[in-house]
Amino acid sequence: QVQLAESGGGLVQAGGSLRLSCAASGRTFSSYTMAWFRQAPGKERELVASISYTGGTTYYADSVKGRFTVSRDNTKNTVYLQMNSLKPEDTAVYYCAVHRRSYFYTTAQSGFGSWGQGTQVVVSS
Repeated sequence: QVQLAESGGGLVQAGGSLRLSCAASGRTFSSYTMAWFRQAPGKERELVASISYTGGTTYYADSVKGRFTVSRDNTKNTVYLQMNSLKPEDTAVYYCAVHRRSYFYTTAQSGFGSWGQGTQVVVSS
């Protein structure tokens, strides 16, 4: 089973940047769609961004489009989330997830079976 570990969270001022990393175990990382979710206080967990198994297709929630960039390096079994122009409403715990199906791409929030422990992002005004 896949093990995921997020890192890179922290405290930044509004307008600043952070780069989150998610390291995945296993030798089949390149076969799976990966995604970033977040859960803010008082809100349900939401899909922030996803990236296909090849890295050729990406999806972003409207709230982060133009500010966040998701990428992956299959040689390092790692997916990244570059977050620029951060806003206080971006404050949340960010989670990395892997889809259950190999060679399957979707923008839906369902279908992700393995999760990391989460990394906290706090954006001050």
